[in-house]
Amino acid sequence: MVNHDFQQTASYDMIVFCHLRWDFVYQRPQHLISRLAQDFRILVIEEPVPTRLNGKGPFEIKEVHPNVHVCRPPVNSMNDIGAYLRKKLPKNNYKVGWYYSPAFVSVLEHLDFETVVYDCMDELTLFRGASMELVDQEKALLAAADVVYTGGKSLYESKVKKHHNVHCFPSSVDIEHFSGQNKDATERPSDMKDIPGRIVGYYGVIDERIDLELLKNTAALAPETSFVMVGPLCKIGEQDLPKADNIYYLGMKSYEELPAYLQHFDIAMMPFALNDSTKFISPTKTLEYMAANKPIISTRIKDVERDYSHCIMLIENEQDFYSAVMNPMQKFGNEYTEILNNTSWDRTARKMGSIIEKTLAV
Repeated sequence: MVNHDFQQTASYDMIVFCHLRWDFVYQRPQHLISRLAQDFRILVIEEPVPTRLNGKGPFEIKEVHPNVHVCRPPVNSMNDIGAYLRKKLPKNNYKVGWYYSPAFVSVLEHLDFETVVYDCMDELTLFRGASMELVDQEKALLAAADVVYTGGKSLYESKVKKHHNVHCFPSSVDIEHFSGQNKDATERPSDMKDIPGRIVGYYGVIDERIDLELLKNTAALAPETSFVMVGPLCKIGEQDLPKADNIYYLGMKSYEELPAYLQHFDIAMMPFALNDSTKFISPTKTLEYMAANKPIISTRIKDVERDYSHCIMLIENEQDFYSAVMNPMQKFGNEYTEILNNTSWDRTARKMGSIIEKTLAV
């Protein structure tokens, strides 16, 4: 639902500034914000798309939850967002300003927040195409932030050197959603029905973080195995993808659809490249794969290796990958259960919310 008449809309307690589209891949921001909406009325501000309206159009919001609205300001640059919101919002003092990207930091010149939160889910400065300004913008955001959350241990170790109040909250999992408790009744998705043999599958964004050469070489070594990639392309094109008879690209699927694909993977894979863009990642899909009780193959991502080396197969090259595909780990269930019992998105959101409430009370 899109509401064109903002004046009839109640004010917000929290404004979230996010570089990811709400209707893109469902991940950390959606999980947390939808749960925090139990206690806060939230407006999510997405990055603008340059438009001829240049701030003169209606303030359009989309309701994605009774307490969560999403807006993409009709302005031409990130630096215009603050002034635009100051004119459009009914008040200029909010409980919480929640940032996923430092690129929005200039908004602080125009809006006042009782508490500023920086939820650092990725080291965006190291991603392909990152703005040269982003390093300085993050310094400004860290200087303004009252609380910093990180999406993994490596990020925590980096940010704790730069801020006095940093908390590590690795991404969690909705176990019930991915567990496949009704897997006997889960029909094989139509675009997987003709895929033969053993399926080694991945889902998520396909970008510069994926080692496409590793995928290509391993597929060549295992022609009887099907390698399935589920997810949208980002910052790379079709021409960059390795082509082979046993590699399948199925495109983006909704969060609701993912469990049906995962249930039909024989082995789940995380073929991440080891480069700057993966230096600090803590992949959410690790726990989702575990919830579905799948054997997991991963390259040696730091946060994956130090936390899960006892129950997943770590690889360094295509020969390792091939060996893991041919002889997957068989005993991992108890280890998965112990890990999953110690985490949930509900618990993570509650702890984050509690820290915010304590900060507001000071």
